[in-house]
Amino acid sequence: MSEILSQEEIDALLGALSAGEVGSSSKTQSKKEDYKKIRVYDFKRPNKFSKEQIHTLQAIHENFARLLATFLSAHLRTVVTMNVHSVEQITYDEFIRSLPNPTLLNIFMMEPLAGNAILEVNPNVTFTILDRLFGGPGQAPEKMRGLTDIERTVIEKVIIRCLQILKEAWENIIVFDPKLEIIETNPMFTQIVSPTEMVVLISIHATIGDNEGIMNLCIPFIVLEPIISKLTAHFWFAGTAKTVTAEHIQNTQRRLEKAKITLSAVLGETTIKLGELLELQPGDVIQLDNRTTDELKILVGDRKKFYGRPGTVGSRLAVQITRLVKEGDEDNE
Repeated sequence: MSEILSQEEIDALLGALSAGEVGSSSKTQSKKEDYKKIRVYDFKRPNKFSKEQIHTLQAIHENFARLLATFLSAHLRTVVTMNVHSVEQITYDEFIRSLPNPTLLNIFMMEPLAGNAILEVNPNVTFTILDRLFGGPGQAPEKMRGLTDIERTVIEKVIIRCLQILKEAWENIIVFDPKLEIIETNPMFTQIVSPTEMVVLISIHATIGDNEGIMNLCIPFIVLEPIISKLTAHFWFAGTAKTVTAEHIQNTQRRLEKAKITLSAVLGETTIKLGELLELQPGDVIQLDNRTTDELKILVGDRKKFYGRPGTVGSRLAVQITRLVKEGDEDNE
């Protein structure tokens, strides 16, 4: 029997397929399912971080972005917002080639972890910060340039504070001591690992006033390798539940003792009509509901906390506390 179909048979088969009367073969379906299971893998850039580790890194640096935005808002006296734009793993060469020239490359160590990491600050963000610190409105120049010696000294202090905030964000995973080693402006002169080494790149979108820019944190895999097992959601959330120590309680108590509050004594109360209030003249007497022998209510803020009696100390008016208001007493009056 010949396997070649006639033109009429081909037309009939196509018509049946379009009408849905004939389904595709199970063999074809199984091949498509097999194709779906195939995942592209580039041996030149192997993924070193799992999806869970990437998510943990994103959580860490979202906290870092919030802390950094709070610091810069107070330091620059303007509105600063920051959020994590992306977290991805790429080669170090790809990271370097994506940077503008010049830019601000801050190379630092994360002791006790070995190796270096880079905090790159886009020139638009760098000069906006400098302009605010020098008393300007916070505008970056139209044409980017290198930093002067004075600008470098000023921005170095800001970067050191940023690294301390990064340390705070990582405390649930590891306590490290960041040390700024050098500031570079040319990406091609910055070589902390081999070009093919995998790094994690955390990009943070920053808005300072009306200006926007990107800050990039580049951490090589070899730096994080000793603690890679800690980059899990379980370890991260377990670290956030810190136990309250006696020292922490004492520090909180000392801060509360220094807090300023308003203390006021209520001599009495009364109700008058608006017409009577408008007709009041100097020398008029308003009769209150308290007698001279009654205790006064003493308020801390808006809440009644004590009872007392009025008097004088030397030439100053004073009030003597006679008793405390027990819990629930203020609700009965």
